[in-house]
Amino acid sequence: MQKKVAIVCDWLTNVGGAEQVLLRVHQLYPDAPIYTSKYSKKGIDWFNDADVRTGWLQIFPAKMRRFLGPLRQRYFNHLDLSDYDIIISVTGAEAKSVKKGNAVHFCYCHVPTQYYWQMYDDYVKNPGFGILNPIVRFFFKLFVRPLRKADFKAAQRPDYFITISEHAKAQIEKYYQRDAIVVHPPVEVEDFKTKLDQEIADLNLEKPYVVIARQVNWKRLDLCVKACLKLKKPLTIIGEGPEHERLVKLAGGSPLIKFVPPTDRENIKKQLVHAKGFLFPSLEPFGIAPVEALAAGCPVIAFAEGGSLDYIKDGENGILFDKQNVGALVEAIEKLEKMSFDPQKISASANKFSVARFNKELSEFVDEKTR
Repeated sequence: MQKKVAIVCDWLTNVGGAEQVLLRVHQLYPDAPIYTSKYSKKGIDWFNDADVRTGWLQIFPAKMRRFLGPLRQRYFNHLDLSDYDIIISVTGAEAKSVKKGNAVHFCYCHVPTQYYWQMYDDYVKNPGFGILNPIVRFFFKLFVRPLRKADFKAAQRPDYFITISEHAKAQIEKYYQRDAIVVHPPVEVEDFKTKLDQEIADLNLEKPYVVIARQVNWKRLDLCVKACLKLKKPLTIIGEGPEHERLVKLAGGSPLIKFVPPTDRENIKKQLVHAKGFLFPSLEPFGIAPVEALAAGCPVIAFAEGGSLDYIKDGENGILFDKQNVGALVEAIEKLEKMSFDPQKISASANKFSVARFNKELSEFVDEKTR
């Protein structure tokens, strides 16, 4: 008899790395319903063929997501999926706490809930609510202990933890006291293996550095702007987010800094192929965009902590810098400027992160544990 599978995710309101993982899990198990706290179809067509199921949190606007952590804890704690044989949660927050009954629950955990654990200090410093920051900060500090306790308890429910990098594996062990296996996220590396085109629109223009990221404070895109202004190097920032206006102000109208809204895949590939390097200054558990840059033959300058250590080999396919400040990034850019990289070798270094590899590793692990 075919096993009944359910997929769970925290929310489904935008397109990013977590949604790329969820998409591949959905494609592996296309008949499995996807349970989530909030589904916003606007701008997301990846899951039009999926059976997406929401509950009472669907009534809240998507922009309120950051206010709703405690309510999501309650929602998923009471979501009973015991009728299924296999549950796969794709989560970096509360979805891991669903009731499983006799089902085997595989938690593909990006990282322990960051605003309770590793990123707590950053979140308290700047919760990201503008003039409401003092109020949010007060209540968050007041309730964080019971929220952490509930999050830790929820992390004991899954039978198996799977995660995205060695860094995330260590974080899961530290905060949840659970072991995890690493299955790196799926990256469409073949799609980015564009034949390197030497024709640039204006050969008099210097190749720019590129950043592709959601513009939030912890991504530290301010370091990229300041470093490139200091070195007088062109920089293209692709994306949007609550930090956009601050970054524009920081750029001060300089023609060196170009802001591009989220764009289609072909334009992103073109940007990466014609870039001097990709800047990745944030501490992240993995990072799909820099791996896409590698696949396009673009060297990556990355902060030497977190998931970047799983794919950046210093001096081979990029440069690592060990302090999250402007000076260290400036030194890394200057180092790259003096080096020569083989785009084909850089591209080959991304091969082990392919979609086919992800599908094989994840499905084999699930099959092995549910025979």
